[in-house]
Formats: sequence, C-alpha cells, structure tokens
Amino acid sequence: MKHRAPMYASVILALAAPNAHAADLAAASSTTDKTVYSAQDFAQFAPRTALDIVQRIPGFSIDSGDSGSRGFGQATGNVLINGQRVSGKSNDAESMLGRISTQNVDKIEVLDGTALGIPGLSGQVVNVTTRDSGGVSGTWHWKVRSRENLRPTFNDFGGTVSGQAGALSWALAAESDPERGASAGPERITDGAGNVIETRKEDFTHDVEAGSLAGSLAWSPDNGAVANLSAKFAAYQPDEKEVSKLFPVSGAVGRRLFQGSEDETLAEIGADYERGFGPGRLKAIALVRREDSPTVDHVLRGNLDGTGMSESVFEQTVEEGEYILRSEYAWVPSEGRDWQVSLEGAFNFLDAEAALFRSTGGAPLAEVALPNANSRVEEQRGEVSVTHGRLLSPGLNLQVSLGVEMSELSQSGDAENLRTFTRPKGFASLSWQVDPTLQLVTRIDREVGQLDFFDFISSVNLNQGNGSEGNSEIVPEQAWKLSITAEKDLKDWGAATLTLFGSDIEDIVDRIPIGTGDGPGNIDTAWRVGADLDATLKLAKLGLPGTELTFGGEWRDSRVKDPLTGVERPINGSDIYHFTAELRRDIPKTDWAVGVYLESYNGNPEYTLNERFHSGSQPPFSYAYVEHKDLMGLTGKLVVANLLDQHDWLRRDIYEPNRLGAIVRSESRTRHFGPIFTFELNGTF
Repeated sequence: MKHRAPMYASVILALAAPNAHAADLAAASSTTDKTVYSAQDFAQFAPRTALDIVQRIPGFSIDSGDSGSRGFGQATGNVLINGQRVSGKSNDAESMLGRISTQNVDKIEVLDGTALGIPGLSGQVVNVTTRDSGGVSGTWHWKVRSRENLRPTFNDFGGTVSGQAGALSWALAAESDPERGASAGPERITDGAGNVIETRKEDFTHDVEAGSLAGSLAWSPDNGAVANLSAKFAAYQPDEKEVSKLFPVSGAVGRRLFQGSEDETLAEIGADYERGFGPGRLKAIALVRREDSPTVDHVLRGNLDGTGMSESVFEQTVEEGEYILRSEYAWVPSEGRDWQVSLEGAFNFLDAEAALFRSTGGAPLAEVALPNANSRVEEQRGEVSVTHGRLLSPGLNLQVSLGVEMSELSQSGDAENLRTFTRPKGFASLSWQVDPTLQLVTRIDREVGQLDFFDFISSVNLNQGNGSEGNSEIVPEQAWKLSITAEKDLKDWGAATLTLFGSDIEDIVDRIPIGTGDGPGNIDTAWRVGADLDATLKLAKLGLPGTELTFGGEWRDSRVKDPLTGVERPINGSDIYHFTAELRRDIPKTDWAVGVYLESYNGNPEYTLNERFHSGSQPPFSYAYVEHKDLMGLTGKLVVANLLDQHDWLRRDIYEPNRLGAIVRSESRTRHFGPIFTFELNGTF
C-alpha cells in the first residue's frame, strides 16, 4: 500500500554512458567551484558500489527528493548520473547508485545545483560519471540476521549485473529483502482516576517476505541522443501478529489475538528520450505504475472460561495507478544563461473496496455498515512551467521558475464529488560562493502538496479499535517555504552542511471532526520551522588517522490550531528530531575497520476526536561492528545491534465524549526486543 511505494519505484534513467548533456554540465559548472573525487579517494572504505562512495562524501546526504512530489515537476533530489537527474516519479537514488560497480565509476563531482540549469536543483549536488570498463560486471551481497524470539533470515541477498556494447548499455537487478521484528512486554490499562483496571502481557512479531526484479536499457549514440527504458516488478508480503494475555482486576482472565496480512504487488515501466532540437535539447518522459494491495486484519478475543467471545475482520482491496507524460525543452542562449520550458500531464487513481465484519458470543460474522469505504478517486492534472538560470557575477547564480498547475479531482462510489483547481507554483534560488570553502544558498518555494488518496476513503484500525472517516472535500495544501543553506569545506577536517527553513502553510492536511467521527481534513493555516545538519569530522590531525565522525540531524517545530479545542498544538504526528552518528576507524596498514553507531528519533503525539496517542523508542538505537575489507576478496562485516537495550513505548488516552471532556481510559506499555546479530558479505565481479 501507500507506505511501500517509494521502496519499489522503478528506475527510468538507466546507467548510461557519458553523453552530450554531461559535456554541457561540465561547461556549465566551469563557472563555479566544485570538488572532484575519484573512487581511489575512498579506498580506505573498500567501496563496492557508487552508493558506498557517495555515502562517504564529507558533509553530504543523499536526498532522493521525488517520492512525495506531484509528478516530475517538483522533483528535486541531489544526485545526477552522467549529468542527468534521475527521472523517476519516486525513483530511489540509493538503489540507482547501488547498481553501479566501483570499477565503472570514472569520477564524482560535488558542485552547485543552481548553476546547472536543471529546475529544482540547488545546494550541493553530486554528479557520478560512469565509464565502460569493458565486458560484464556486477555486485552482490548476502546477509544473515538473528534476533530473540524470531527465526533467523538467510534469504537477505541481492545482485546486479550490467554491461555495455557500443552505444547500448544494460543492467539487471534482483533483490530479496526480508524483514523480521519482534518485541514483548507489559501493558497497563487505567481508568480516568488512574486506577488499574487491567494488565496485559503482550508479544508482537513482524514478518515480511519481499523481493523485486528490475531491468533497464540505455542507448547513447554518437549523435548525442539519449534513450532509456526500464521495468520493475516487486512483491511485499507482511504478516503481523500480536498475542495478549489479559488480566483484569475484576472478571475472568482472557486472551486477545491480532493478525494482519497484506499481499502487495507492484509493476512499473518507464522510458525517456532526449536529443538535440534546434538551439537546445528536447526531452520526453513517460511512466506507468500499477499497484495491487489486498489486506486482511483479524481480531479474536475471549475469556479462558469461554465467555466474552468477540471477533472482528476488516478486509480491504486497493488498486492504484499512475500515468505521467512530460516534455522539457532547454537551451543556453549565451554563457551563464539557460532556459527551460516544460509541460506535464498526469492521471492518478485509487480504487478501494472494503468490508467490516463483527460477531459476539460465538455468533456468525455479520457485516457492519462502513460508509465511504468503497470508492474510486481520480485526479487529472496538467502543469506548465518556465525556468531561467543566470550567472549574475562570478560565484553568484540565480535560478527562477514560474508555473501553474490545473487539476480535476473526482470521486465516485460511496461518495460523489467533482472539483477543479488552479494553483501557482515555482521557486527562486540564489547561490553565492563566498570563498573556495563556503557556499550560501537561499531559496524560496511556492509548493503544492501531494494528495494522499487514502484520505478520501474510510478505514478501520482493528488493533487500536478505532477508525478514520474518509473525506471527499480534501484539497492539496500549499505553502511558502524559505530556506538558507551553508556548505562549509573544512579541508583536512572534513565538511559540514547546515540548512535552516520555515514554511507558512495553507490548507494543511491534519485531523478534523467529520460527522460523528473524525478523519483527515484541511485546516486553514499552520507553520513549520526546522534545521538540518550533515557533517563529517576527520580526526587525523588529532593523531587518529583513518578515524572520522559523521553526523546527520534534523529538528522540527510546528504549530496549528486544533480544530476541536481551538488551542494551538504541533502538527499531528509531526517529527521533533532525528539524528544519527557514526564513529568509524579504518585501522592503518590493515584491512580491518571498527565502528559504533547511534540513532534517535522523537515525534509529536497524534490527536483524533477522542484520543491522544503518543509512541516512541528509547534510549537511542545503537550498534557496533567490525569489518574486514579483504576476506578472500570479499568484504565481511559483523554487527551487534541494540547495545543500549532500546525499547518501544506507547501512551494512549481516551476521552469521553471527545477531547473536550475527561479521560476515561489510558493505555501505557513498554516492549523490549533484545540484541540483534548480523553478518554480511559483499562482493563484485
């Protein structure tokens, strides 16, 4: 379903050889400073793929950028391959880079995106240039994972193989990516006065089998044209199970069983073609994606003495589709100036069928009315934009984009609705190379948010015992966003990138009362501010050669007026902070490396009509590893995770008749999941 789409998006831009556009990129970037690396510059990490290299660039963090955008027009990202932006709607830059063997990497450039004449790019951008090393090459990996209360995984593996014959290059990829998760612990239920009314012992497992097959072709003839064709098929099959032993203060001891399953399949095919036309270059992009996601949730509850039996089943089948056609024409009338005109059309749909069944006292299951759960949502959208880039002075680049989006939203089935919208959009970005070690980028965006079609239909969460009303009146949110980024090259000490931003949001999608219940809906205004930091600190000058500390952090704050209470609160379920830190030491004159890693996250509560729900994990997740970079020609890595014994926690308050009233029931729990052991092998051929 919707939460898996970014993982399984197909690759439209294949691994093409350097082309005419790459030459244009080199010419465009000659007016601004850039840093050029070779694969050998990262030899201490023994990289196997281009992804291994890019992940080690000081002060840089990969942003795929496309997964939450509307069509291709607002796609950003910060990774280019052979001078071209990845064209996929929700294409994963990490997957793309992971298919390029290190031996096929010619060079890696870090440069100013504003100066490249590619709409949407600003700040640090990485361009990976590939080369034909001759013959067929590939990469592979295999991982074994073990943890408490779960069967180990031996089928976590994948491989890529690619080759080139003249102007034609190709790539194939296969992946098996299972997931295993488990946690167990106590839960306490209290009444409004804080008195314990029930305790529970709970055991939760998450078991997933997932896999994908992908292939791509790229054609780069001598005339400067570029053509790409790709396809991907993926399957994702999660099974979740929660077993609860119930011990009420008064009444019979009971048991509760929750089971949830999904059988998702996704198919996607994409193509693009670019060639010289008149004074510029013309590019066409097409994408077709289809996804099928049947799910079944089941709850069974009863007392050990045979009383209090109840059963609930929620079944839902969702079909999703996306069709995009985009054309772009770009030209450079003079040095330091560029233009692009783009036209895009898209059709998206979601078709959902759902049913809820309940029974009590051992009676047969009977269907329960579920309004607005069987519905089809469609959007037809068109967009036109003009983008201009200009070198104002040496080291000072400006890029401006103006556009307009027209869309028609319709819903049929349980709810009937038809609406049309016209939305302005665009951005302006100014990049200033203050000195060879410092670059500042200021950007203002007029954004149109991506609609989630699941918000239009009703759904039920059997495990929590609540639901969400579908809302056929939702409109896309809009925002003015202002950001400033500072990119600092610390030379032998590393590098750092800091971004500060603020957003003034209109029609934000949050939780609102709907009829006698609640669900997603628009609130007039909201704001969000934040800061992002990516930094690499090399410690050789402190007498620790081969040692570096990398840090990635995000902080957010936001406010919106609660539509029920009228009191300002954070945006529903929004992030507060997320950080990662890794200390790695590649032991000089050996093939050994050791390291430790920390990760921590905290988010705001979720609010519904009559609930406040807050969950998280503490202390930070942690692991330590030892790596050998020449284990009979392979890279071997042993990881011991959850060293600090992280546990999950939850607090849920239920109010009567809603959050304007008093708390009548509270649930709080803590679940531990123990240590995790992983051994991984990586190789190339």
